[in-house]
Amino acid sequence: MTSVLTMLSVSVRRGAALLLDAIDLDVQEGERWVVLGPNGAGKTTLLLIASGRMFPTMGEVEVLGELMGAVDLNELKPRIGWASSAMATDIPRSESVLDVVMTGAYAVTGRWREEYDDIDRDRAVALIRDWGLESLSARTYGTLSEGERKRALIARSLMSDPELLLLDEPGAGLDLGGREDLVERMHRLAVDEAAPTQVVVTHHVEEIPEGFTHALLLRGGRVVAAGPLAEVLTDTALSETFGLPLTVVHEAGRWHARRSQG
Repeated sequence: MTSVLTMLSVSVRRGAALLLDAIDLDVQEGERWVVLGPNGAGKTTLLLIASGRMFPTMGEVEVLGELMGAVDLNELKPRIGWASSAMATDIPRSESVLDVVMTGAYAVTGRWREEYDDIDRDRAVALIRDWGLESLSARTYGTLSEGERKRALIARSLMSDPELLLLDEPGAGLDLGGREDLVERMHRLAVDEAAPTQVVVTHHVEEIPEGFTHALLLRGGRVVAAGPLAEVLTDTALSETFGLPLTVVHEAGRWHARRSQG
């Protein structure tokens, strides 16, 4: 197998705060990883580094065979699909959904001087359909619901046909119906052999789609456990990650966690 994302002893320090502490991670082609941990665990920081939007204080990062710090990020970023609520404020509220998705081809936010052809438009239309936004393609981004925005950002992240897909808390802020719709669509993406390698950040095991293969558990910027899902999502490891006794259940392809009784 081919390594898509490798981190060796990666640390991030901001003032006195150590956001990540000697992280080792190896994501292979075709794997689907979920990153779990409480607030402040370092999950988003890890994804920012993987996307080339932040550099570590120490350590080495290799993405898609390119060493961070020794590669032109303008050439690398279109190979990496990226969706995060943090970027939502960068997208013009007046932009149409079709244009929001299409600009992902150049990893830019907003239509500027880029040239798009019929192939780009056809791909954007197909992604809009796949993510349940077909009736909204002419609507402006600012008029969408939270769930619709999340799906638009994911569709946008796939526009460049990336080799690595990074999703930062795609289910955050969604109601139960919105979350379940999103998880089902992510399941379809996870089992698609033509889909890119995926790394998804979440707080909740209930948001892990079927088809995901591996998990990374973080607490306080450190790795608690990493590896195949069934080996990592144990009562002991998840309890250590979230700092309270938890019982984990895997049923009908989905994961659930609750506080242990007694």
